[in-house]
Amino acid sequence: MPIHKTEAIVLRKRDFRETSIIAEFFTREFGKLSGLLKGIRTDQKKFASTLEPFSFNEIVFYRKRNSTLHLVSQCDVRDNFNNTRSSIFKVGAGSLIVELIGALMQEEDQNEGIFNLAMTCLKELETNNNVDKILTIFKIKVLALSGFKPNFDSCVSCDSKVMDQTKFSLALGGLLCPKCQRKDLKARTIFRGTIASISHIQRNDFRINLNLGMNPEIKKELDLILNLFLNFHLEKQLKSQRVMDKLDDFLPAGI
Repeated sequence: MPIHKTEAIVLRKRDFRETSIIAEFFTREFGKLSGLLKGIRTDQKKFASTLEPFSFNEIVFYRKRNSTLHLVSQCDVRDNFNNTRSSIFKVGAGSLIVELIGALMQEEDQNEGIFNLAMTCLKELETNNNVDKILTIFKIKVLALSGFKPNFDSCVSCDSKVMDQTKFSLALGGLLCPKCQRKDLKARTIFRGTIASISHIQRNDFRINLNLGMNPEIKKELDLILNLFLNFHLEKQLKSQRVMDKLDDFLPAGI
């Protein structure tokens, strides 16, 4: 079995038998992979990490050729994001980031762009209280990087430029011009400002997007469109999104 070392974000973990843990990682060089950490529950000093979800680690693993479960021989935490873990709102955001990556990415499909995006967002959560905006930027960019990006550039059906009376189709994954709207009678009207905000976030880097201003009505529709699109194409609502929705009523100003 070949041995590899790579940077990894913990997506989730579960107990395996009496002494071990199976963890799902998203790695810089190998994408999403599952690893068995033998004996970690009986000997805490065996690994220099407690494998907390969304923690950043360096792992050494033996890659099995005939299995998707690999043997992790070393796991050292590089950043546990302890400031983030002091806030229930930020813990929810970190959990949503890794749950969405786990849902979108196929096993061992390497995507360094998504890895870098996740690390940027997790580091930003450590010091930035604008949790909602960080999550919005993450959702838009991770959809683009994973190949699930909705089409906001032209009509998804006829490819014509869309000007007025625009609708968004969840089923078709993009905008519909007036002539094509009959192709999805469930398509919903969308503000031009919402389309412009999504396009801006897709084009620009993370730091510029943090300074983007949005009026409350546009922001509300943007979040609704993103969540409906994710639910439709994932065929489920993420557990962490349900938690964040419930926390919204208690979210302090600026969080």
